[in-house]
Amino acid sequence: MMMNHPLLIKTMLERSNKLFSQKEIFSRCGGEDFRYTYGDFYKRVGKLANLLTQLGIKQGDKVGTFAWNTHRHMELYFAITCSGAVLHPLNVRLFAEHLIHIVTNAEDKVIFLDEDLIPQMEEIQDQLTTVEKYIIMTDKEELPNTTLTPVYHYEKLMEEASDSFDFPDLDENTIAAIGYTSATTGLPKGVLYSHRSTYLHALALCLPDAIGISEKDVILPVVSMFHVFSWGFPFSATFMGANLVLGGSDFSAKNLCSLIEQEKVTLIAGVPTIWINILQHLDGGAKYDLSSLRYILNGGAPLSRHLVTSFAERYGIEFLGTYGMTEASPVVLTCPLKSYMEEWDEEQKLSVKVKQGRLLPGLEMKIVNDTGTEVPWDGKEMGELLLRGPWVAAEYYRDPERSAETFKDGWYYSNDIVTIDAEGYILLQDRGKDLIKSGGEWISSVDLENNIMGHPAVAEAAVIAIPSEKWQERPLACVVLKQSEMGKVTEKDILEFLKDKVAKFWLPDKVVFIDEVPKTSVGKFNKKALRESFVQNL
Repeated sequence: MMMNHPLLIKTMLERSNKLFSQKEIFSRCGGEDFRYTYGDFYKRVGKLANLLTQLGIKQGDKVGTFAWNTHRHMELYFAITCSGAVLHPLNVRLFAEHLIHIVTNAEDKVIFLDEDLIPQMEEIQDQLTTVEKYIIMTDKEELPNTTLTPVYHYEKLMEEASDSFDFPDLDENTIAAIGYTSATTGLPKGVLYSHRSTYLHALALCLPDAIGISEKDVILPVVSMFHVFSWGFPFSATFMGANLVLGGSDFSAKNLCSLIEQEKVTLIAGVPTIWINILQHLDGGAKYDLSSLRYILNGGAPLSRHLVTSFAERYGIEFLGTYGMTEASPVVLTCPLKSYMEEWDEEQKLSVKVKQGRLLPGLEMKIVNDTGTEVPWDGKEMGELLLRGPWVAAEYYRDPERSAETFKDGWYYSNDIVTIDAEGYILLQDRGKDLIKSGGEWISSVDLENNIMGHPAVAEAAVIAIPSEKWQERPLACVVLKQSEMGKVTEKDILEFLKDKVAKFWLPDKVVFIDEVPKTSVGKFNKKALRESFVQNL
């Protein structure tokens, strides 16, 4: 019989302090650079834990964070969870209605926020009935004028707090954090994460056949800390003692490339729109030493072949695809090649690299068709991806109706339509609501988008369904051209480019050129907004 030892976030924190106290956390906030060690970090987390107690936060209380990727946000990640309270990162890009909903649904008692985000919070404070205090995070000596009340200065409170705190031995099933979906339809849905699920997810990311995070890495998570806990990288980095680089609120290609060069970043993680901007920046003549990168970690939306080949051929930079969702902490799949695939030709390897990947150890999956039958592993037949495992949610927080729709018979129904090949690699075909049914046949908007983005003049492309009397639905392609190509490319050029790449019935009925594809709060293409814009005006 083994020891019944709890899996707790405090184990990650204490490990980094004891084994990697000289490794570094770098933070760029408000244009200023800040650097300290995991040893310094540990003491600051202790101060903050004492501060939370002084603010009246008890075990189980929800604490909101309204902040960018900074060292102070990292301190909150660990002080809140390790003291037994519940971390609730608030998405700064949500509509006011959605922000109000998630704060009141979670019943946040205190909100910590960055100085530049004060105006957003002031607009909704009167409707945040559960919030008792606001703490402003700033380097300035004095707080700015604000209508938030009562309001406190983070650093001044920290100065008065002791750095010694006895973190409790919690039950591993204690709730550590709550996160909400970005809600392309309806109100955001809440998901509770336990210490156990967070621990196991962080450990899984460090496996060699997942992402292989180690002490040698320098990790730059571009993905925001308010979006599914920056995909778990703050926890994994701390656990392994990897250097962590936090870029603040500046997501520009110039800032990110300078950080990679300056800090010798080995892993950078984000969504395709970030990589598109970086590629355009580099192609425009910007010069950086990016040789430290072992991978760009992509998630949030599928990779295009054009993006993968452009980075590899022009700059020697490789991608590693990932896939996940709020309900799964979030990472479910990663896409490293198998050993024998390294001997394949470049086209064969590329066909794997653009997929979402294979299942992480510790999880189970099924891919089922409309009748509930599992589809063959032939890379052709589509089905819905079902998941279960120790870091997959079992229900939504205080939402029984939508829980019943999504969690059935011990499985999470993702509503993602995929195929799986003989090697076990999954390719996302579409969200269930985005799949186009034309004349009884399915058309993958994702596949069409990736093919269109292979055109050298195209920066972005999103495909939506438009009604058709004859065929039920037909694809409409919304295309953003590169700045230098505007006015030079026609609908006919795009269709001609697609002719030998997709089935004839997949060819869009119409190609429209737009200035920008609308994005969700986490940087994904907002197809709901496109449908509202185009379908209603046809």
